Amino acid sequence: MKNKSIIYTAFLIFMALASACTKLDENAYDQIPSENFYSNKNEVLSAVLRPYTHANAWVTPSQQDGWWRPAELSADQLAWPTKGPHGEDSGKWKRLHYHTWTVDEAGLNNAWSLMYAGVGYCNDPIAQINSRDISAMGITQQEKDSYLSELKLLRAFHYLKLMDLFGGVPIQTEPADPLNPVYPSTSSRKEVFDFVEKEIKDNINNVPKLSRAQLGRMSQASGYAMLVELYLNAEVWSGTARWDDCIAAADKIINNEGGGQNGNMALDPNISDQFKNTNDLSKEVIFSIAYDFTRAKFEPSWTGEFYHFAQRDIYGGGRNGNDGIVLVPGVYSTYEVEDQRKLNWLLIGKQLKFADGVTPVQGTVEYAGKPLEFVDNIQRNSKGSTVSNMSEGEENSGVRFNKYKLGNSIPGLVNGVKVEPDPNYNNTDWNVYRLTWIYFAKAEALMRKNNGTATPEAVDLINACKKRAYSDTAWASKAYTTTTLTMDELLAERGREFIFEGFRRDDLIRFGKFTSGTWWDHTASSAIRNLFPIPQRQRDLNPKLAQNPGY
Repeated sequence: MKNKSIIYTAFLIFMALASACTKLDENAYDQIPSENFYSNKNEVLSAVLRPYTHANAWVTPSQQDGWWRPAELSADQLAWPTKGPHGEDSGKWKRLHYHTWTVDEAGLNNAWSLMYAGVGYCNDPIAQINSRDISAMGITQQEKDSYLSELKLLRAFHYLKLMDLFGGVPIQTEPADPLNPVYPSTSSRKEVFDFVEKEIKDNINNVPKLSRAQLGRMSQASGYAMLVELYLNAEVWSGTARWDDCIAAADKIINNEGGGQNGNMALDPNISDQFKNTNDLSKEVIFSIAYDFTRAKFEPSWTGEFYHFAQRDIYGGGRNGNDGIVLVPGVYSTYEVEDQRKLNWLLIGKQLKFADGVTPVQGTVEYAGKPLEFVDNIQRNSKGSTVSNMSEGEENSGVRFNKYKLGNSIPGLVNGVKVEPDPNYNNTDWNVYRLTWIYFAKAEALMRKNNGTATPEAVDLINACKKRAYSDTAWASKAYTTTTLTMDELLAERGREFIFEGFRRDDLIRFGKFTSGTWWDHTASSAIRNLFPIPQRQRDLNPKLAQNPGY
């Protein structure tokens, strides 16, 4: 965990001198004059690292309306249904599920604000570091150039995700001046795409290769991963397919030209190492939001999205949640019985207390005083109802998230074996890019170049990933061939592998099924819903912002 601590030590230095995380203005130094900052390397580094801690708020399921919620809750795998008296939340989750969001959605406005705040956290240190002499900052010219390129790559990542949700957006590369506000015009989606591509290419060689020292930070590997995402979606985002470029960028990572978090980049040998509370030791993680609860008390926020009100009893930890996000009914059954992802990443059935492995966990609302059992349906079972929709849930409704593991903070029993408190409890990083996703992206690009038919190389890439989810005995009949790996099957396998990871909306759009598809309580919607609207509150503030077509 040593390298994680560097991030949070620098962050704490910054926070002692600067503004709080919840402030959404772009001026990050509103408590001291900026001329009194950047006087040594620690202060410079703290400013460079500040946008990473802010990224927790919008990249991950963080209990805030950032990029992740609209990216996943508008798609076909996850939902936040009303469960008895909980989760109605003015209908915001229903509107995401039904694709009936409006231009006045507070959640979309919050996502916009959070992401542009992150842009501001990049723009300010870029300007400050760029304008200062290296001797005054106590850094070398090489360090200065590297810090500037790192911030520009991170800023490009913000714009990539803004473009993903909203299409054309303003490109702002200078710090905001509250006394002389500038109202930038909307750049087209193609212009934003070109800006992101150029920023990555111009800066990727100036940052270090991925290593332990770059854990949780932009590196050459994360730059190539951004290019893979950019080119994988290029036909949608820019109007021109870039499959060869996607393959070339993927090969940079696969061939270890961008470095590795722990030695050479490689697939982890199992389906667990990427999601443990020691996943900083994973060999396949490319870029993550890093947490170090042990030293810095900075902990993952996604528990609030996924955990039940009594989740601490299930896992033997200190974290409960809002009993919110669950699998859409039927998604669980898309995993085969032999698929270890079904057993290890998803939570269903009667829940027992971690402390003794025997005592049933009790419910707190409809099942207060009764054993808590998660079920693959969303309906009022306690009342004998079979009506299933976004309004008819109970506290036990839906299969649950179990992909990332926090560990336990109390002693307990696991399969009859006593376990002690986990010293790495609550340190689990959230993966933004991992090598498995790169393998899938390259395979898809190969298939699309081949008119949708799998090539032997595409099959090998997907099988190398999928094989980890099956025993040697079961695998013999589960491996894909060039005949069985169709485009529809690739989309289905992407869903099984990357569930909860934020990519499902983009996948459905790229495969032409986001607005034309139907699932559970969702019917087909208008093609305009492939983009979210520019939030009306932002247009009220900046009259130069153009609205997306159809809104």
